[in-house]
Amino acid sequence: MAVQLVWFKRDLRVADHAPLAAAAAAGPVLPVYVIEPGYWQQPDTAARHWAFIRESLVELDQRLVELGLALQILEGELPAVFARLHAEHGIAAIHAHEETGNAWTYARDRAVATWCRQTGVALHETPQFGVVRGLRNRDEWLGHWERRMKAPQVQMPASVVAAPDVTLQVRYAAPALPEALGQDQTPCPGRQAGGRNAGLDLMASFLAERGETYRQGMSSPMTAEQVCSRLSAHIAYGTVSLREIVQTHRQRWLEAKAAAPRSYWSQSLKSFESRLHWHCHFIQKLEDEPSIEWRNLHRGYDGLRDEDRVDPRRYTAWAQGETGLPFVDACMRQLAHDGWINFRMRAMLVAFSSYHLWLHWREPAQHLARLFTDYEPGIHYCQFQMQSGTTGINTLRIYNPVKQSRDQDPDGAYIRRWIPALAAVPADWIHEPWRLPTGLQQRYGVKLGLDYPWPVVDHEQAAREARDKIKAHRASRHLGRESARIRRQHASRAPSPERPRRKAKPDSRQGELDL
Repeated sequence: MAVQLVWFKRDLRVADHAPLAAAAAAGPVLPVYVIEPGYWQQPDTAARHWAFIRESLVELDQRLVELGLALQILEGELPAVFARLHAEHGIAAIHAHEETGNAWTYARDRAVATWCRQTGVALHETPQFGVVRGLRNRDEWLGHWERRMKAPQVQMPASVVAAPDVTLQVRYAAPALPEALGQDQTPCPGRQAGGRNAGLDLMASFLAERGETYRQGMSSPMTAEQVCSRLSAHIAYGTVSLREIVQTHRQRWLEAKAAAPRSYWSQSLKSFESRLHWHCHFIQKLEDEPSIEWRNLHRGYDGLRDEDRVDPRRYTAWAQGETGLPFVDACMRQLAHDGWINFRMRAMLVAFSSYHLWLHWREPAQHLARLFTDYEPGIHYCQFQMQSGTTGINTLRIYNPVKQSRDQDPDGAYIRRWIPALAAVPADWIHEPWRLPTGLQQRYGVKLGLDYPWPVVDHEQAAREARDKIKAHRASRHLGRESARIRRQHASRAPSPERPRRKAKPDSRQGELDL
């Protein structure tokens, strides 16, 4: 029988895996994961991504061995790797999940599809999330999402016939690092662990204990690390299926509503449900318009900021957590160390780079992509454009970094944790240390400009200038027609559990995507 190849990408699990089940039903199975050097040379890839993937591959390999299969971890470019496998094994079909990735993976998928057509190898692609390929009418999107999430999870047989001439080897290791990794290899000591077991443990602890105050605690970096589900990386790399999360969550939500309809639990789980919708809502935008990754969604905002003249001093200060705004810097340093930070703080980091520093969004977007362990291109680039004001349909949000600091970290404990130079500075001064008189700097053991930098900008003046520039830009152009197109194609029609169905209008929940 001809071999059925299962191509694992961002779906590193056996449970609820439609391509694997379809391949198992059709004939001998050859499961493959390909380390692609070209991908790891892209400016949005990083070692922390591979570390999470590697741990997930180790566990995936163990599960496949239990089914009687051997995961082939190969290195090379596609479709050349598939051509070699086809010559060795005679591939009848390739089974894979659809992927809404960056421009590189999009081009790679098209090259694979072309090769399959030319060689007569069938290509079967299955939806991974609630994202609809070839969607013609956004009004129909919610129905597609609900049908997919309510469908029964795909069950695997107890054993699967392996492709002939493939040795079953119990491998509990994957390559430590792709040889061609050309981007950020910065250590990430606080990174969360990969693998399905870690994802299931997070889901269980969130729904049993941690999630009770999710709605109240998601906004502050002091509490979000504990009360958020922390499932985002596991969703991004597919160690747990989104359908599995939705169905498990909904069962828990029904129990919470039955026990106490107005309890913290019921309200928090209601909020979490809406985030599960918004996850796919944003990825759908990149699926429908891939150019969101590299150019302004609203072309009327071309020229607002000059992509080719990014101020290197400002960019470096922001990227290294050395802007002189303690709360901004603390957030960037936590993100660099942990690979994760809550969404409100992500939005503040983007807004600060876009408005206060007046940087074009593209280079900062690539930097944060490298820092996020849970980097999901569809969410990432759509949110970056939303927060930087280039969508034409979203509310302009210029976060005041000092107000955010006082609101989210009133005692300064978070700042002291991530900026040791300010450890002795009391709460009255820590949010604005540039106001410290020289005598107090000596008393608290910090010298501005030496131990901690002076602010790279006057944040209040910079915010005013940003508003004036955007106002002038809008006044000089006719933006309405393009805004209407974007609203028709991309704006949400989906009702969340917190509000009724409504007509398309700007996405208002810019700060509430925490998973």
